[in-house]
Amino acid sequence: MTTSLHLTVRAAEKRDAGRGIARLPEAARQQLGLLSGDTVLIEGDRETVAKLWPARGDVPDGVIRIDADSRANAGVKVGDTVRVAVADLPEARGITLRAPASLGDVDVERDSIERLVAEDVRNRPVAPGDQLHLERLSGIGFTVEDTDPDGRVRVTEDTEIRLVIERESAGSSHLGQIGQPEASDEEAATADAEPTDPDDTSADVEGGAVAVEGAGDGSMGISYEDIGGLDEELDLVRETVELPLSNPELFARLGIDPPKGVLLHGPPGTGKTLIAKAVANEVDATFISISGPEIMSKYKGESEERVREVFEAAQADSPAIIFFDEIDSVAPKREDGGDVESRVVGQLLSLMDGLNARGEVVVIGATNRVDEIDPALRRGGRFDREIEIGVPGETGRREILEVHTRNMPLADDVRVDRLAERTHGFTGADLASVAKEAAMSALRRARREGTEAADTEPETAIAAAELTVGRAEFESALAAVEPSAMREYVAESPAASFDDVGGLEEAKETLERAVTWPLTYGPLFDAVEASPPTGILLHGPPGTGKTLLARAIAGESGVNFLQVAGPELLDRYVGESEKAVRELFERARQAAPAIVFFDEIDAVATARDGGSDSEVGQRVVSQLLTELDRAAENPNLVVLAATNRKEALDPALLRPGRFESHVHVPAPGEDARREILDVHVAGKPLADDVDLDAVADAMAGYTGADVAAVVREATLLAVEDVADRYDGAEANEHADEVLLTSEEFERALNSVAPSI
Repeated sequence: MTTSLHLTVRAAEKRDAGRGIARLPEAARQQLGLLSGDTVLIEGDRETVAKLWPARGDVPDGVIRIDADSRANAGVKVGDTVRVAVADLPEARGITLRAPASLGDVDVERDSIERLVAEDVRNRPVAPGDQLHLERLSGIGFTVEDTDPDGRVRVTEDTEIRLVIERESAGSSHLGQIGQPEASDEEAATADAEPTDPDDTSADVEGGAVAVEGAGDGSMGISYEDIGGLDEELDLVRETVELPLSNPELFARLGIDPPKGVLLHGPPGTGKTLIAKAVANEVDATFISISGPEIMSKYKGESEERVREVFEAAQADSPAIIFFDEIDSVAPKREDGGDVESRVVGQLLSLMDGLNARGEVVVIGATNRVDEIDPALRRGGRFDREIEIGVPGETGRREILEVHTRNMPLADDVRVDRLAERTHGFTGADLASVAKEAAMSALRRARREGTEAADTEPETAIAAAELTVGRAEFESALAAVEPSAMREYVAESPAASFDDVGGLEEAKETLERAVTWPLTYGPLFDAVEASPPTGILLHGPPGTGKTLLARAIAGESGVNFLQVAGPELLDRYVGESEKAVRELFERARQAAPAIVFFDEIDAVATARDGGSDSEVGQRVVSQLLTELDRAAENPNLVVLAATNRKEALDPALLRPGRFESHVHVPAPGEDARREILDVHVAGKPLADDVDLDAVADAMAGYTGADVAAVVREATLLAVEDVADRYDGAEANEHADEVLLTSEEFERALNSVAPSI
């Protein structure tokens, strides 16, 4: 058994934030001879203690995962090496926690604070001087002031927890013992509670355009554990920002200047601002946030002066990070902007690589319109690295939901992984809205149930109901929140699968090979240097299931699905139709892996020599050809199209490299009609006299849509039969008598004519 190990620090799992947990891989746990729940000593620049839990299987050997609290208490950062040893700690008879001065003026009942503190601190190891940021108190930090016995201890159910809350406005402290009567005013006045001296990292810049955040408010701020689904992007930002600020000597040894800027771009709500704040907090740097529009002034020279003041403030408080949010509003292309914008861009260029060295100042820009920024800012030496923050995939969505639900009392029927599967196209901000909306639904339900159970006021009714967030609340939230990444093009997530498609086995196989295989077996395609087809055209008579197939393959592959009907792209103004096509593909690239589905593509992509009076169609076809050629370079982007007039399409669209796979979706044969019939009658009450084989045989010439119409008509006739037998609302009491008989199917077949 090894007494200690040297392990590399990694960020904690999202749900472990603020819980004092260290996760070790199985090999390290066995070497130390520890069990889950034992205590370990973590030694970096300082020493701290944490409770050991096993890591998931994807954690490599030689790694320890600890949260921001434990990293700060051990004096280390992500990527540093720490010594991990066994720690046999005594049980604490009592500990004293000091709250920050900001908590003294929070309008929260002291009993509530004490209860939350006690719940979070029980059953965890602590050491004097440790900072504990409690998640359920909005990340407010408490300092472990002393312990009994002195030194590192393990808090148990029997430990007496004393809480010291500073009263910032009155300048006095308030000392209380959790679970014991409150101290009297005289005792509170004489209690030994020296106010803490918070670090002051504030700076004032005229004009109100700058917000500087420090560490003196007792709040932990954003940490790496608060960011889900962006691990790769976060590593890239850390390389560019954290290393130059924390280890500048490394770059001096290499004989190069460290990177000075990083540009984050991507759709709104994907986490660009969050990454900047997390990195600033983790490297313990001054964080200066610039609101673009507020820095502009109508007076000549004043806007440039404010930009200079920002950089001067950053250099005075270095190491520092200057964060330009929505930088496209401050530094647009000079040929498109006015005189003021041109001068601000010029000032920014001179400050970012002027004659005077910037020192330990890193500039981060964020925008969702990266092509609108002046090109001079996007060269090396200014913004050295451009990082795209895209729409999260299923794994990323699960991590984001874990972040936003880790302190939420979830009911047993809530499965975060299932929610992640269903939220195609949702950004991090959308998922935060889903969690918040679900919690508000639970709050409304609790108030309603509490008021019904007891004659109380709505404000106090919550105490009478058990407050949990269940599956019904999340279903309601998903119906209320739209996915912003695809809001213009899709109204629903692809919930269909191949089980919903009867027959069409050859079409299913072709689609799976062209769409699912490249996304699932990417390394195999790379091994043979093969490029999957970019475009797939579904063609066949109306009603045969082309649109359903497109939805089904999106549901089977689990990727984002952008659906657009051809006529929606047409606009009477010159250039607008082509712009709509460009924006559609740009959105698809941001949401990749994704499927773009053009329904009724013949409406916009007819042959250009067709003699149309309007040139709109010709321009749209040309733009579509250009975008398809660009899409061929992206293996995570697949374009599907459906038409029942293949001969009307422009021939240039149908060549290899564009819509190269042509999948014929024919009218179903008898076997296929039988399979389609099985899909549509599933779950319906059928009488014993119904012979589905005979029904399918009688449907010669019927398409899949016709079969669905027959079943729907038979169902309505069955409902009508029960409704005729009883008067009015009385029929609802006999719902179990609704039965689909052979007679209903015969009448339905006579009513619905075949399409072919």
